Amino acid sequence: MTMAADSKIRLHELVLENGRSASPYVWRIRYALAHKGLAYESVPLGFTEIPKAFDGRFKTVPVLEMGGSMLGESWDIAEYLDREFPDTPKLFSGPAELAMVRLFEAWFLWEVMRRLFGLYALDVHNAARPEDRGYFRRSREARLKGTTLEAFTADRASRLPATREALYPLRTQLARFPFLGGASPNYADYIALGGFHWAASVGTLPLLARDDDGLRAWLERSMDLYGGLGRDPRLKPLFE
Repeated sequence: MTMAADSKIRLHELVLENGRSASPYVWRIRYALAHKGLAYESVPLGFTEIPKAFDGRFKTVPVLEMGGSMLGESWDIAEYLDREFPDTPKLFSGPAELAMVRLFEAWFLWEVMRRLFGLYALDVHNAARPEDRGYFRRSREARLKGTTLEAFTADRASRLPATREALYPLRTQLARFPFLGGASPNYADYIALGGFHWAASVGTLPLLARDDDGLRAWLERSMDLYGGLGRDPRLKPLFE
């Protein structure tokens, strides 16, 4: 994909009924663009609009559009931004950091996002646009081999302790540094923030304990990044 560096950037995003951008993968790219100081126009889409918007070429968002061309997949977009805009702050200082952040993502998806889906699958359905709810239920219940969203999340409160325990590596790092990336945020922070944004966009069960001070301080710092990019009155409480 070739784009002109001076072209307008459009970011296609998944939105809920209230207009909130909820996809954790979209949020990674929102933060990546802000990290690099790149302005963009948001293009909101519901679940069922995504394949229609791209003639079936892309089934998920984010999709970055610039110069008449489009690119999907958050990792491809992040690496592309570093190549295309070399004079802006780097998302990855080099191949070693890129490799370590990819390892972080693999851990975060398996240990955290998988658990969050067990907590919030029904909440996503209920928060989606009415015209998207049937699709979301059918597609997710098929993945669950016919288990309903209601049955899948029925005992979710009992899963909270294990989910909170899974976040221990984040607390360990944040006890030493203000951000997962160290003194300043890097793409690992944006990956984790995407997950917390997703939970706060839909969750009717607070994810975190009231006294989780390490994560609270990091979330406060992170929500304030880039002029308060993460602040939104539509967010639901993450803490008890």
